[in-house]
Amino acid sequence: MTTGDPDPTQAVKRLIDEVMNQGNLDVLDDLYVPRLAAVARRWVEPFLNSFSDIRMRIVELVVEDETVVGRFSCSGTHTGTWLGHAPTGRRFTNVAEVYFFDVVDGRITRVWGLEDTADRLRQLGLSPAGD
Repeated sequence: MTTGDPDPTQAVKRLIDEVMNQGNLDVLDDLYVPRLAAVARRWVEPFLNSFSDIRMRIVELVVEDETVVGRFSCSGTHTGTWLGHAPTGRRFTNVAEVYFFDVVDGRITRVWGLEDTADRLRQLGLSPAGD
């Protein structure tokens, strides 16, 4: 990051605060390059609809050049259909997530991540597919 370049962590912080925690999907168009904004919406919107009170906490952000690596902790209550599972009303807490974001000129250009879906399913009393 050179002087005058936007801080790449700001896009990630806004994603967590404004989109995931506040549910403001319109912010996606500002945070992602156009070709990815619709893709992000197709993933984020159903997730937010499945867990009405999502809270994501930033555990750690590490920056190298244009890449931001984020470690997050996610909690929420299962109030809508998720991965084909009807709402349980159960809550999951502190599910670990790690994402890599490429951020160019303040906008996310690429995302790759891992979530502990097995822990989320376990906490909700659901079995992973095939169990």
